[in-house]
Amino acid sequence: MIFQRLIWAALAVAVLVGSLQSGVQQLQAVPIILAAEVFESQKVDAPEPAAPAMAAAHTHSDGAAHDHGEAGKEWAPTDGVERVFWTWVANVLHAFSMALLFFAVMGFSLVRGSSLRSLSLAAWAAAAGWLTFHFWPSLGLPAEIPGMDAARLGSRQGWWALAAGSAALACVSLAMLRSPLRWVAAAAWLALPFVVGAPHIAADPLAGFSGEAEATLRRLGTQFIWATTWVSLSFWVSMGLAGGLAFQRWLRPALLAVLQRADAPAGAVQAPQ
Repeated sequence: MIFQRLIWAALAVAVLVGSLQSGVQQLQAVPIILAAEVFESQKVDAPEPAAPAMAAAHTHSDGAAHDHGEAGKEWAPTDGVERVFWTWVANVLHAFSMALLFFAVMGFSLVRGSSLRSLSLAAWAAAAGWLTFHFWPSLGLPAEIPGMDAARLGSRQGWWALAAGSAALACVSLAMLRSPLRWVAAAAWLALPFVVGAPHIAADPLAGFSGEAEATLRRLGTQFIWATTWVSLSFWVSMGLAGGLAFQRWLRPALLAVLQRADAPAGAVQAPQ
């Protein structure tokens, strides 16, 4: 019963939050991305040995060369309605996974005896989510517009995971530890990814551009960092509001009922004494 409520509540929150996020993205981030994509064709790249030719044609065991042309390219949604639709689907799926995690954190806090009301607990959980999944990783790896050079993808993904995990452990330390040293532990966790250092390339990320294109892309890059910050803030604020109300309405009563049933046998044994 509680599992069904969890799934339906997470789905309802995901549709609401994902739709809101899609709207904010269309207003804040998408115009910047489209403007940056205009300049991608002006980028001067170093030639890669035989890679483009191999992507379009290869030789089979019979010695005959075959050109697959467009068939070898990866599928991508076309601009317009299709791109907007699949972006919305991706946002809803992302919001669904975050809603499940959000409800798990709130449920665990309730099981541990938190006295906070649902909306207050949701506000703390949303703040921890924003710190963990956006703010702390973005301090070392800010959002990048199309066309910017960057360090190897695997290195950036590894550092992002380290920063997010460290921020999550800092939040857990503050929430669960009772010793005054919890502040020291949280500070140490937060400092860890920056002691390791975020991966960056030595050259200018926009070195492939020149003149007006470079200046425009630098301006767009700064705007994109702020746009993604507002998108993330709107996501976690709406998650806190919608998730807090859903938890209060559907999940908290069911979870409290389960906890009361779990305590009932102990109470029944102690009553005759």
